[in-house]
Amino acid sequence: MSQARHVSAVLTRTPTMEGAGVRLHRVFGKADPAFDPFLLLDDFGSDNPADYLAGFPWHPHRGMETVTYVLAGEVEHADSLGNRGVIRGGDVQWMSAGSGIVHQEMPQRYEGRSRAFQLWVNLPAAHKMTAPRYREVTASTVPDVVPAEGVRVKIIAGLVGGVRGPVQDVVADPTFLDVRLDPGVTFGHALAGGHTVLAYVIGGAGRLDADSARVLTDGQLVVLSGGEVVHAVAGDTGMRFLLFAGKPLREPVAWQGPIVMNTQDELETAFREYRAGTFIKR
Repeated sequence: MSQARHVSAVLTRTPTMEGAGVRLHRVFGKADPAFDPFLLLDDFGSDNPADYLAGFPWHPHRGMETVTYVLAGEVEHADSLGNRGVIRGGDVQWMSAGSGIVHQEMPQRYEGRSRAFQLWVNLPAAHKMTAPRYREVTASTVPDVVPAEGVRVKIIAGLVGGVRGPVQDVVADPTFLDVRLDPGVTFGHALAGGHTVLAYVIGGAGRLDADSARVLTDGQLVVLSGGEVVHAVAGDTGMRFLLFAGKPLREPVAWQGPIVMNTQDELETAFREYRAGTFIKR
């Protein structure tokens, strides 16, 4: 019989400022074995355009992946591969920086409360200098399934009830689900043993540990350790959470700003190439 995972750590988002002056909330942003292969999770949300219109002008990345998921609002993007477009509510942008990419992400004015999330995923040493790759996943291609009464799951990556999400062939073998539970509903989902599993509550409240009475609310993230099954129970108002899982790399991390490598020498090389104009590999 599969064992339920338990909550081994709880984090609460904190306000910060990034880019050219975007106000957001950082859930975590450090190289920690408990999060491996995940590096950072940011939560953007505001009904005041002044909080986000400054955006994230042109900047480089190397050695990692960025995953942007928009719930409401619009983000205009462009990159050194020639990609241009706008991601909107329900869309996902999955970008593997590999050997190097330069891009910009500019939130657009939106009537109402915008909200989006960005997750950074580390790349292993063997893939850090591979060719960069960009994927834009539109909302219409993301399966929205009902695996049980009172449960709805959007599958960005991973497998639920025999249905697989559109993001595949990613090194970390990730799971990325948007789970919505009606009030009082219980949901169980099995994930690979040994994978790092994180759950971030983005609406309502509930429990994410069968053996704990602790109620988690919007803006709290848990690290789920041991066992294979994620066990969630929604509170009286229901619960919505993002579920992330991935295969840990267990490699050294040298990280500064938008560059994530394995050694300090590799990090210094990346910034030296960026200054010299040789960062992008053709």
